[in-house]
Amino acid sequence: MTKTVNHWIGGKTVEGTSGTYGPVTDPATGAVTTQVAFATVDEVDAAVAAAKAAYATWGTSSLAQRTAILFKFRALLDANRDAIAELITAEHGKVHSDALGEVARGLEIVDLACGITTQLKGELSTQVSNRVDVASIRQPLGVVAGITPFNFPAMVPMWMFPMAIACGNTFVLKPSEKDPSASMKVAELLAEAGLPDGVFNVVHGDKVAVDRLLEHPDVAAVSFVGSTPIARYIHTTASANGKRVQALGGAKNHMLVLPDADLDAAADAAVSAAYGSAGERCMAISAVVAVGATGDELVAKIKERAEKIKIGPGNDPESEMGPLITAAHRDKVASYVKGAADQGAEVVLDGTGYTVPGFEDGHWIGLSLLDKVPTDADAYKDEIFGPVLCVLRVDTYEEGVDLINASPFGNGTAIFTRDGGAARRFQMEIEAGMVGVNVPIPVPVGYHSFGGWKDSLFGDHHIYGNDGTHFYTRGKVVTTRWPDPSEAPAGVDLGFPRNY
Repeated sequence: MTKTVNHWIGGKTVEGTSGTYGPVTDPATGAVTTQVAFATVDEVDAAVAAAKAAYATWGTSSLAQRTAILFKFRALLDANRDAIAELITAEHGKVHSDALGEVARGLEIVDLACGITTQLKGELSTQVSNRVDVASIRQPLGVVAGITPFNFPAMVPMWMFPMAIACGNTFVLKPSEKDPSASMKVAELLAEAGLPDGVFNVVHGDKVAVDRLLEHPDVAAVSFVGSTPIARYIHTTASANGKRVQALGGAKNHMLVLPDADLDAAADAAVSAAYGSAGERCMAISAVVAVGATGDELVAKIKERAEKIKIGPGNDPESEMGPLITAAHRDKVASYVKGAADQGAEVVLDGTGYTVPGFEDGHWIGLSLLDKVPTDADAYKDEIFGPVLCVLRVDTYEEGVDLINASPFGNGTAIFTRDGGAARRFQMEIEAGMVGVNVPIPVPVGYHSFGGWKDSLFGDHHIYGNDGTHFYTRGKVVTTRWPDPSEAPAGVDLGFPRNY
C-alpha cells in the first residue's frame, strides 16, 4: 500500500481532504513509493489560523524559552541525522553522504538561531535631549511562510524557520511536493523538543497552496528558494499583497581559471562543484571560463576525473552521484546535451542514455562535458540543473570578467589563481552576491548571509545570517522622557522638538 504524506497543522498530522495527491518516486527505481496530499485553500487557511493563534503567545515569549526549545531541537536533529538523510535519499536520490552534508549545513542555522539573543539586542542612546532617551528595538512580524525547492528538502527549510521562530514569529512551510517527508520528520522533532502547537506548520501542494499563502492577509512575509521565473512571480505577487519578500532565484555560476592556477586543484574543484548532487544545486558550477592556453589541459583533466565518477543508487555507499529527481527532468537535461553540437559546442562527454544495471527504470543520466561553448548556446544561457558542465574559452582576465558580468544571473562565482592581486581585483569587479577564491561553491557559513545579485535574488534581504534576523523582524524606535519630579511643567511649545 502506498504511503501517504499529510499536512502538519497545529502540532499534529492532519489528513488531507482535497482528494488530490501528488506522486513521490524513488528516483533510483522510478517507482512511486508515496503519495502526498495537496492542500485546498481551506487547509492553507487552517494552517495560517493555527500559526496566528500560536503567535499570540509565542510572539511575546521570552528569548530564554525560545532558545531552550531550539537547543532541544538541535540535539534531536543531531541524533536523527541518518534518519533524515535516508528520507532525502529515498525521495530526492542524492547519495547518503551528500544528504548528511545537507543536514549538517542546516544545523548551522539552528546553531545561529540558538544564539539569537545576541542578534536581537537593541540600541540605546541616553540623554539625546534633556532627560530624553532613544531606544531602537526589533520585534517579530507575525505569521511568516516559506516555500522551498526539491533539491534541499531539509537544508533550505532550515535556512528559514529556525531564524523565524527564534525571532518570535510563527511559520507555515510549503515544501516541494516531490520530496515532502523530510519536512514532516522535522515537524515531529520540533514537537518533541517542546515547540508549542501551531508555531510550525506544514502544508503540501501545488500552485493552489502557494497562491493562497501569497495572498493571505495574515501572512506577513514570504521566503522562497527556486527558479528565477517563479522567484519573480513570488516577489511580484506577494509584494502586491503587502508582504515582505525574499525570493532567491536561479543561477549560472562561473568559475574563472587563470593561467597561473593549479590546474589539478581546479579540475578537482570543477568536477566536484559541477557534478555533486547530480548538478541539482543552485550553487553548482555550470560554466568554467578558461583563460589563455589553459583550456585544453584543463578540459583533459576534467574529463579524466569525470569518467571515474561512480553513479548509482544513493543508498549504495560506493555511489558518488545519484539519479535526477524525475524522469521528465532527466529528459530535459539530456536535451541540452543532445542539442549542444548543433549550437557550436564540442561534446567531450555525453552522459545521455546512461543506465545503472538492475535499476534500468531509474532517472539516470551520466556526466556531460561541453567544450568551446558559445555564449548564445542554450546549454550556456539556461540553468540546466543537472550534471552538465560547459567550458568557455577567453584570451584575457578582462574578457572573462566581462563574460561573467554579462550573465543575467549573479548568484555565485569563483576564481582559481595563485595571484592574490588578481583574486582581490576579481572579488571587487565581479557582479555576484557570493564569490569564492579557490573555493568552487562559496556558500557562506551560517553567521554570514546567503544570496545573489541580479536575476538570482528578488527582494532586499539575503537569507540567514544578519539579513535573516532583519528580514524576520521589524524595527521600532522608542523616544522617552521622564521628567524629574522637582521640575515645573514645561508648558506648551508648538515649535519643532528640540534635542538640546
